[in-house]
Amino acid sequence: MNYRKWIVGLLVFVLCLSVGLPGVRAAAVPITIELDGELLSSDVPPYITASNVTLVPVAVVSRGLGATVDWNQSSKTATISKGNTVLKLTSGSTTALVDGAFISLETSVQSRQGRVMVPLRFVGEQLGLQVAWNKAANNIALYSNTEIISPVTPSVPATPATPAVPTPTVPTPTVPKPTVPEIPSIPGAKTGKAMKGAWISTVFNLDWPSTSSANNADKQKKEFNTMLDKLQATGYNAVFVQVRPSGDSLYPSVLVPWSKVLTGTQGKNPGYDPLEYMVSSTHERGMEFHAWFNPFRATTDASTSSLASNHVAKAHPEWIVKAENKLYINPGIPEARQHIIDTVMEVVKGYDIDGVHLDDYFYPSGSFADDTAFNTYNAKAISSKEDWRRDNINEFIRQLGQEIHSAKSDVSYGVSPFGVWRNKKADSTGSDTTAGVSAYDNMYADTRTWIKNGWIDYIAPQIYWSLSFSAARYDKLVDWWVNEVKGTGVKLYIGQAAYKVGASDQKAEWQSGEQIINQLKYNEQYDEVAGSIMFRANDIVVRDPFGLSSLLTFYFKS
Repeated sequence: MNYRKWIVGLLVFVLCLSVGLPGVRAAAVPITIELDGELLSSDVPPYITASNVTLVPVAVVSRGLGATVDWNQSSKTATISKGNTVLKLTSGSTTALVDGAFISLETSVQSRQGRVMVPLRFVGEQLGLQVAWNKAANNIALYSNTEIISPVTPSVPATPATPAVPTPTVPTPTVPKPTVPEIPSIPGAKTGKAMKGAWISTVFNLDWPSTSSANNADKQKKEFNTMLDKLQATGYNAVFVQVRPSGDSLYPSVLVPWSKVLTGTQGKNPGYDPLEYMVSSTHERGMEFHAWFNPFRATTDASTSSLASNHVAKAHPEWIVKAENKLYINPGIPEARQHIIDTVMEVVKGYDIDGVHLDDYFYPSGSFADDTAFNTYNAKAISSKEDWRRDNINEFIRQLGQEIHSAKSDVSYGVSPFGVWRNKKADSTGSDTTAGVSAYDNMYADTRTWIKNGWIDYIAPQIYWSLSFSAARYDKLVDWWVNEVKGTGVKLYIGQAAYKVGASDQKAEWQSGEQIINQLKYNEQYDEVAGSIMFRANDIVVRDPFGLSSLLTFYFKS
């Protein structure tokens, strides 16, 4: 089902229901909503409870992510089902039943005027929806689980030239000091890990370049240098820069068009080679430059009207599948996989990069129309479509690694998958988690196979949860991944959620930079943890919540 319609439907449903709910307060300034960077219109804003929990209509769950929703009026219970995950939320109950296990809730499901409202963050975490609430801008940003966008850069329309409306003073509730498990000092543990990396997002002009620098090469160069200087001063020694964000490029390519983030228009030459400049500037500072690719994402929305004529969605429409309101390159078509490999190799052969980095844009976690490909490109006669999909991704990972290392043996090659391979309930060898989606079952990314066969040099799971998040605890997942790489020669970097620190929609444990520091301290006990990569650069050195960059500087240099 369509992801955007799912979100819009759920939001509109909850918005209507919210009026008059007990214990719910309306924001003085209307709350705006956006999905994957695009503003969504709504005549009624979402509501936030007195305990700072955002409630949204449960109808959203029935769209976009392919979930089904059932409301039992007699028991006042909402049942949300997606794949093997089943959530039951009952009005008046502060616990939810998730796959047979009880999980506590800050606010129960509520109903009003025939509408059912559920806690947005809870449902999102369970089903893979990422939610970013920016209190200062009164903005809720919604994203798929595969790419998280910082809550400080919402797409808010330009303010019209009208008299300012004073905002009533609303008492700010006292935020309790985060309760974070004490991490004991470990004798002989290292505080300086080899990899100290930061992701630099270019999609939607998030980290670099700024939208105001469009068509201005000098400004873009200055912005990149400033970001590098700040990261280096903090203690970072590597950057992972998104060079192919949406089937386009930040370098001159014979295969894909110029990215619109450089000029505002896809296919327009910015007048210089941004990748060459970035690699050179990074190396001048003694830092590593890793080229980050979104493998199978073709676009960030479903429209093709503004795409360049040589964009893959126009050049090869037979390779394209629409899913979750994005266009994907079908992993089941061998020629399509080879096209992506060719675009990566164009960078490997043409630039002095230190590494090739893939994020988790493989198959989307929702429905994907690939029956024709399954019937046409199944030379191995694999009976299960799920196993066939995993085999497609396996072949892609293996072949790409072979080509990279054949061309340049010293180029590092790794992947940053969703942080949960499989839950223990689905596989006894999986992690002790109850995540709503998993890399193996929903993105068809069998990371275990890649590690055991040595197809990659490192794995960097996105463990974007706290040390106290019961459904997917940071420490339990680090333990699990350490065991996965042990004795394999594959390095383990941990992907950490700097974007959550200080975010208004996060719980108390994220209202301090110590959450990240305690996670780094936890990593110290394992030789297998060779460092970390943090998402994302602006959240560390620009937004810098609670002095996070200073805390990191002290940690890295101690």
